[in-house]
Amino acid sequence: MRGPGGVPRRRPRLRFDGWIAGVGTSSGTRIVLGHWQRSPFGPFSDVMLERADGRRLLLAPTRRTADFVSATYTFDAVEVTPVDVRVAGDIWTVSAGSLELRLVTGRRGLLGCLLRAVPGVLAGRPEWIALTDSVARVLLPGVRTRGRGASGLRAWYGARDLRPIHGVSASFEGGDLGTAAPVEPPVRFGFGSVPRTPALTRITTTVETRGPG
Repeated sequence: MRGPGGVPRRRPRLRFDGWIAGVGTSSGTRIVLGHWQRSPFGPFSDVMLERADGRRLLLAPTRRTADFVSATYTFDAVEVTPVDVRVAGDIWTVSAGSLELRLVTGRRGLLGCLLRAVPGVLAGRPEWIALTDSVARVLLPGVRTRGRGASGLRAWYGARDLRPIHGVSASFEGGDLGTAAPVEPPVRFGFGSVPRTPALTRITTTVETRGPG
């Protein structure tokens, strides 16, 4: 996209502030929860779920959010359904369609403390995220802080906190998903996965768009 005189024009960008929880289960199902407290669509939550057979499902609360997320990431099926997230101290309770999920978080470690020390204004800037991408790849194999989504447009993930998830209980379509397990194999919704060890990450996500509408 170019402006007057052929000078490249920066594409419009959307910003999302919130939390991402990534967990595996002993049944082989991996779950990624996005809990967005600030976004262009207002506060909302969504769930990306990949079954042991590789089938990828998006659960989103409105058609608008479902269309946006499914244009940015890749799924085999999309379901518009209420996604309710409740946080009480270290316990997160999620209800989304036929998914029931309960997470118990632990105390942040050294990496979480280091991420919290980075000023929020800096942590969310794409230029800073580009500088830290190689470090993230070493410390958290499978994680990518920048790349291109399903639409070919760029996205950046600026981590601002990290806490371990110690306890997981979940059921989907009436079946127990088992106990907590590593996110293995990595999820395949986009250009990168969440940390292999179940974790809750505070994050600022910036996504390019093609323009108005």
